[in-house]
Amino acid sequence: MGSGNQIDSFPVYMATMGWLLLSFIGLIPSPVEGQQIPQFSQYTFNSLHINPAYAGYKVDPFVQASYRSQFMAFPGSPQTFSFSGDMASSDGTMGFGATLLSDRLGASAVQSILLTYAYKIKTGDRSYLGLGLSGGTSEYSIDGSRLLPDDLTDGTIPMERINLFTPNLNSGLFFHSENFFSGISMYNMVGRRSLENKDLALATHNFHYFFQIGGILDLNPQTSFKPSLLVREDFSGPTSFDINAMFLLNNSFWIGTSYRSSIDDRGNRNAVALLFDLLLSDSIRFGYTYDFNLTATNNYRNNSHEFSLGYYLGDKMLRARQNYKF
Repeated sequence: MGSGNQIDSFPVYMATMGWLLLSFIGLIPSPVEGQQIPQFSQYTFNSLHINPAYAGYKVDPFVQASYRSQFMAFPGSPQTFSFSGDMASSDGTMGFGATLLSDRLGASAVQSILLTYAYKIKTGDRSYLGLGLSGGTSEYSIDGSRLLPDDLTDGTIPMERINLFTPNLNSGLFFHSENFFSGISMYNMVGRRSLENKDLALATHNFHYFFQIGGILDLNPQTSFKPSLLVREDFSGPTSFDINAMFLLNNSFWIGTSYRSSIDDRGNRNAVALLFDLLLSDSIRFGYTYDFNLTATNNYRNNSHEFSLGYYLGDKMLRARQNYKF
């Protein structure tokens, strides 16, 4: 009943995920311009930011704060902060989560709050398929006092802070077994028209799609290897992807690298990230990522940093039965 059922059922569930993604793409019109949603490198340790179906995967209540600063020496550089938490129900069939997100770039900012729900279906002895939804609201704003216009008489440039609110809805699927995982998700499913109907366009709120796949290979009792791939698509620019290679040492320390690039972009967005994640205790984990651009021409594009601090709130005995490598 164990591995045989997993092998037989896996193609069915992957085919279902593929058809759902194609259906999403076919039913929803492609936007003509786009703005990437906040980017994190440490989704390799917590995929809640890119897939609501991940909620409850760690079973125990888990909270995490993350901060990312890109191009630190450049005035008005992107800064992203998030605080998230998720947990599973007592029987493990449902996941619940919440996320607070703040993303700033120059005079513009996006603040979001999301609540997440996921339902987990057992597909084999040790394999599961999660179906997730997250919903909430996002505030888009521009602080006109931080702008330095060339023409002070231009009436289209705001002189003070202005803002707009839009609803937000995201969905996803997440399949995992002991040694394999894959997920599909779609973000910004609603809310685009809320911005388009306003006289002043603060931002775009376009559809974003994520596909991830990866696995874990135990090299020896002290070392595991986790390769993975993430593809991002918004149909308004080059398709971007991450190729990740992570090693788990002594079941307590992750170290690895990520190569980020895009398709049909002539190599203008190539970057490499060095990732670390340390389990400081049974309850605390700390992560750090350093990104540098391979096509950078100055230091402004060479120094992106990301920090995360996570804490498990639940029963350590329950957590010990679970695979937390994804």
